[in-house]
Amino acid sequence: MSDPLLHDLLDACRRLHAGGLLAASDGNLSVRLPDGRIAMTPSGVPKAKVHLEDLAYLTPDGTLLSGRPSSERAMHLAIYRAVPEAKAIVHAHPPTAIAWSLARPELKELPSDGLPEVILAAGRIPIVPMAIPGTEALGTNLQPFLPEHRLMILARHGGLCWGEHMDEAAGGIERLEQVATILWKAEALGGAKSLSTEELQELRALRAKIGPKII
Repeated sequence: MSDPLLHDLLDACRRLHAGGLLAASDGNLSVRLPDGRIAMTPSGVPKAKVHLEDLAYLTPDGTLLSGRPSSERAMHLAIYRAVPEAKAIVHAHPPTAIAWSLARPELKELPSDGLPEVILAAGRIPIVPMAIPGTEALGTNLQPFLPEHRLMILARHGGLCWGEHMDEAAGGIERLEQVATILWKAEALGGAKSLSTEELQELRALRAKIGPKII
């Protein structure tokens, strides 16, 4: 049962690299296997070149079983411990999403109240306070956002999405960069305009019926 999950992880590495969302060895991906182990991309290996034998394995408490897992594993483990539904996690470096957190450090979430599809597909997209890469703060800073949010921007760092399968997690990162790019272009054209209060209420009610998944 593990093999398809591991191949999904490798496919996501190549998919996100091809989409310009993972440069060189940036970012990290993981899956929770049926036996409880966490399989994670290795440290220092370009995502386009990761093979099955390169993957690292850990227990949910962080005990290393084999390989050289990413130094940013703390945020993966924090999610797996806090959210039983989480089966896959992607941390990537979508350029435009990161740029929003650089240029607008006062933002608490991506200003997507003018985009109905975003509200329906992902709900709010919060911006998690900055943590130094490779530190335990990467996991600690996530705690207030779990389990409510599956798709997030890590301030000055990247994007993060967890899902019930790898397609959800990888697709969430792709959606994040698309939304960030649309909003950037809207800003260049004079600024994005929000939907009305009534429209937002209706959309959020529909989102609540859809459920928490990233679609």
